Amino acid sequence: MGVIGSGAGEMQQRQLGTDGPWLSVIGLGTWAIGGGDWKFGWGDQDDDAAVAAITEAVRLGINWIDTAAIYGEGRSEELVARALGQIPISERPLVATKCGRVALGNGEIGKCLRRDSVIAECEASLRRLQVECIDLYQMHWPEPDEEIEEGWQALVDLQRQGKVRYIGVSNHSVAQMQRLQAIHPIQSQQPPYSMIARDVESEILPYCGQQGIGVVCYSPLGKGLLTGAFTSERAAGLSQKDHRSRDPRFQSPQLEINLAFVQRLREVAADLGWSLTDLAIAWTLRHPQLTAAIVGARSPQQIQQTYTAGSRVLPAAAVTAVESALQERTAQLEAVGGAAKPDRKSTRLNSSHSSVSRMPSSA
Repeated sequence: MGVIGSGAGEMQQRQLGTDGPWLSVIGLGTWAIGGGDWKFGWGDQDDDAAVAAITEAVRLGINWIDTAAIYGEGRSEELVARALGQIPISERPLVATKCGRVALGNGEIGKCLRRDSVIAECEASLRRLQVECIDLYQMHWPEPDEEIEEGWQALVDLQRQGKVRYIGVSNHSVAQMQRLQAIHPIQSQQPPYSMIARDVESEILPYCGQQGIGVVCYSPLGKGLLTGAFTSERAAGLSQKDHRSRDPRFQSPQLEINLAFVQRLREVAADLGWSLTDLAIAWTLRHPQLTAAIVGARSPQQIQQTYTAGSRVLPAAAVTAVESALQERTAQLEAVGGAAKPDRKSTRLNSSHSSVSRMPSSA
């Protein structure tokens, strides 16, 4: 994986896989701008602020956006399109989106990777994004497991038709990636990765490195926990429209332990002269297999506070200090019975429906 851009204040770029596009090491995530009127929303969202966040991210040197059809049941993609319309064509960022989660109505979400569903989702995303080709198209989740080969073959065919440029996966295990690699090479994997979510270090990141698969991680800030903006009072006041209100990491006893951990991180960041968000994001980017980290923003001010991490390189002494704080956090969690993990991506953008046979007409 190549790296360019190492000057002070300069956004680094890394190549996605062995032959993919060069991405800024910070990508703009648009899960939250989908608003709160769906099962896994982040609360109410001002559309103008969302569009302004996207245009500001591009101005600051971020050259790609990550979204998904299910975010706000299409609303996020529509806001991305609005923002693209305000950016000169020569300066527009790459757009990555996803398939495999479908709106069933009444707030319920289904899982489907059947060929007709994937193709219909792609066509709908192209219309909402108002583009002729999606730069990176990803299988959002490997569910239902028995459909992943069918879904992947549909992505391969969409690529051959010129409707998508690169194809990747998200939240897939090594075993599942091996099954897909037998059909067609995977360009990228998108897993969760942060100081407080390190599971991918054991198998997924090494496998991606061996196979030349790019890795773009989501939630490097632990859904906001690692920004330093959270307090017990703010966590208690989360809207029911905000899925984090149901995440055990934002509830006692994990919350108090996490807030104490963040305080330790403040000291490390202060020694560096960095912001807490710079430290948290640069920590993920220290890993040699990481291509980029997806950082969400709901306003221009939020991306202004986080894009600077793209020029940071974490010193070895800071890595050691963070590891010490992490070990203390682990011991504290074990003392209260261990960390009750949230379902991945908060109940995995799932519903009670195990699958749907085809794309519903409302999706």
